[in-house]
Amino acid sequence: MDLLNTLVDKGLRRELPTREEALAVLATSDDELLDVVAAAGKVRRHWFGRRVKLNYLVNLKSGLCPEDCSYCSQRLGSSTGILKYTWLKPDEASKAAAAGLAGGAKRVCLVASGRGPTDRDVDRVAGTIKAIKDQNEGVEVCACLGLLSDGQAERLREAGADAYNHNLNTSESTYGDITTTHTYADRVDTVTKAHAAGLSACSGLIAGMGESDEDLVDVVYSLRELDPDSVPVNFLIPVEGTPLAKEWHLTPQRCLRILAMVRFVCPDVEVRIAGGREVHLRTMQPLALNLANSIFLGDYLTTEGQAGQADLDMIADAGFEVEGAGEVTLPEHRVTGGCHESADCGSQGGGVCGTAAPAAPTVSEPRTDLVAVRRRGAGTDLAPNA
Repeated sequence: MDLLNTLVDKGLRRELPTREEALAVLATSDDELLDVVAAAGKVRRHWFGRRVKLNYLVNLKSGLCPEDCSYCSQRLGSSTGILKYTWLKPDEASKAAAAGLAGGAKRVCLVASGRGPTDRDVDRVAGTIKAIKDQNEGVEVCACLGLLSDGQAERLREAGADAYNHNLNTSESTYGDITTTHTYADRVDTVTKAHAAGLSACSGLIAGMGESDEDLVDVVYSLRELDPDSVPVNFLIPVEGTPLAKEWHLTPQRCLRILAMVRFVCPDVEVRIAGGREVHLRTMQPLALNLANSIFLGDYLTTEGQAGQADLDMIADAGFEVEGAGEVTLPEHRVTGGCHESADCGSQGGGVCGTAAPAAPTVSEPRTDLVAVRRRGAGTDLAPNA
């Protein structure tokens, strides 16, 4: 396909595809899917080889959130039956992190529910970062604490945080349909604060919330403009008790097309398959490793993932290798100062496709049996899945 050849050439040059080209990737047929994966795989291997970075989530504070994000099982008024607990102590969080690191993870992601941290919360997380880094040499730590106030990103960096995660989740035009207690602009502001403080910015999206192809392209282009080092791609986990519990729009094929589109638009960043891969990609997860160079190991914040050993076996069987603690994830040009849309990126290209995208395919029988609330690890007396 001429489209795929063009996208590969642009990806190798870090040149931004046109919106029409990005939409065309999402509109490809199932017969063309393996060609799409192969093309995006060339771009992935050019920048990241066959390495897969493993990340491990530690939920520092579960539930009890005042925000009303429709996709979230920890939202205000949630009736999901998830684990609910207040802040883990630093030694508890460090113990939870150690399990993931022993399983091969090189980054620990410390997450806490809530609108954003107080200054006392930042102090608390600083103590947790110190405990983890004191016991695990070379570990990367990413914090995800919600909306940041002035000066908090700098304090987290001083405490030893390497990165900060705050996802845009969906397009600006549809954000108000998903969340009303804060705005899209609030999220952009937090990512900008993290960047400005010298933290590695991590920001991504959630697919499967009923959005159009145009919405998906819009949010990915917005992410490209923000220039994060890492883009997590979440696939909505429709947890019973949330407003989006009935949103089962994703197929494995559509998930692969979305990941391919993200890779073409963000060719040289860490594309991470985040929540929902087991639920929606299912047996096609190994194919997705040709598109993304990073995954979460084991469980998520409130739901279970597949066994950590199964992740490791999948990576090996698919012909990939776990990225070592001493290896640098990002290409050299990003490590030494970032692309930041330099003149040779071709980032000025772009256009707007005025045609409507086809409706997202639906699944005839929602696989509710694949959604399991987390009952182990952080906040419990049971061993974590790592």
